[in-house]
Amino acid sequence: MAHSLVDETLVQALPQGCWLGLVVPKRHARRAVTRSLLKRQIRAAFASGAERGVVPPGLWVVRLRAPFDRKEYPSAASEALRLAARDELAQLVGKLARPPRPLPPAKPAPAPAAPTGA
Repeated sequence: MAHSLVDETLVQALPQGCWLGLVVPKRHARRAVTRSLLKRQIRAAFASGAERGVVPPGLWVVRLRAPFDRKEYPSAASEALRLAARDELAQLVGKLARPPRPLPPAKPAPAPAAPTGA
C-alpha cells in the first residue's frame, strides 16, 4: 500500500470509501465564483480517480496552497482557469496512482576500531 496509517488503532474507524475535504482559502481565491469553480474541479478529479481505482479509500483533504494570479486569469470562471486547475489536479491524483519510491539501502555502520595494545 502506498500510504501508511498514522495511528493503527483507528483502522476500525476508517471509512470504506473515499471521503474528501476541501480547503480553498479566500486569500488565495478572492472571488466566490473562483472558489466554487475550484471546489467543483477538485470534487470531479477525485470522483473520477475513485471510479478508476486510483484513489485509495480513506480520508483525503485537498488544500489550495498558492493563489491563482488574477492577471493571468482575469475572469473568475474562465476556461483557462478551469483547464489549469484540471491539469494540476490530474497531476495530484496521478501521484496517488504511482507506487511509492523504494527507500535507498541503508549503509552499513563502520566497524568499531580494534583496541590497540600498548
